[in-house]
This record gives sequence, structure tokens and C-alpha cells, in this order.
Amino acid sequence: MNSLIRILASSALLKRDLDYHLLRASMVIIFFFFGYQKWFEYEAQVLIPFISNGPLISWMYPVFGIRGASWFLGVSEWTFGALILAGFWNKRLGILGAAGSVITFVMTVTIIPFMPNGWAASAGGFPAMVGNVPFLMKDVVLLAVSIYLLKEDVVRVRALPTQG
Repeated sequence: MNSLIRILASSALLKRDLDYHLLRASMVIIFFFFGYQKWFEYEAQVLIPFISNGPLISWMYPVFGIRGASWFLGVSEWTFGALILAGFWNKRLGILGAAGSVITFVMTVTIIPFMPNGWAASAGGFPAMVGNVPFLMKDVVLLAVSIYLLKEDVVRVRALPTQG
């Protein structure tokens, strides 16, 4: 086991922020594809149970309507994804993107307890997920990644020499 640890520790996989860059690139891809879906009617319809039961996002339908809420989310996701992408070169923009990403996934994770019929009664209810809840569970990991990127970008900006 020690040999394996030494080999891994000296490999390129564990050097030069590969994890940080992979997570950043992954979030850009996620926001691009999920944001793209929001421009279409099929996705606006799919979002109804999520937005309707989201304690932090249910305000969108009265304000924007069904299609407008979907478009709002699409614009938001592409904006946060673009800011996270820009974070490869400008950590301050990365902070904005990661902060928006944190807010996004806090909003979606809070839907989980409120999703009707989200727990299989035939299996005793919680934690046996059914319906839309399993889809939302990925957002727990995406929230953690967003917090990681936010922390890393703040640390990196603070480490920059001050200009004055």
C-alpha cells in the first residue's frame, strides 16, 4: 500500500491543481448543457414539479410564467457557467460564478424534502428515493463542488499581491 501511495503522490494526477481544473471544467460543461435545455418547451414542462415545490424558487412562476422561469434559469446557468469558465484566467470572475453556483444548488437541494411522493412508501419512505428525488440528489455533490471552487478562488485572490 505504501508503494501505491508513493507512486500516486509523485504522479501528475496529484500535482498542479488537476482536481481544481477538472472540477471547474466539469461545472462549465454542466451549466452549458443544463442551461441549453431551458430554452425548449419540453424542459419548461419538466421543470414544473421542481419549481412548484421549491421553497426558494416557487416565486418564479408568478413573476415569469412557465416559459419565462425556464428562460430565467437558462440565462442564469449560462451566466454562472461563463463566469466559472472565465475563472480559469480571472479568479475574481470565478468567485462570482462559484457564488452563483452555490446559490443555484442551495435552491435545488432545498426542493428535496418538499418533493411530493419523493420517498417510496412501499420501502418505508425516507431514505428510499423515487420519482424526482434521485435526480435532485446529484445537486448535493454539485453544491459541494461549488463551495470548493468558491473557497479555492477566494484563497487564490487573497494570495495575489495587492496592487496599490
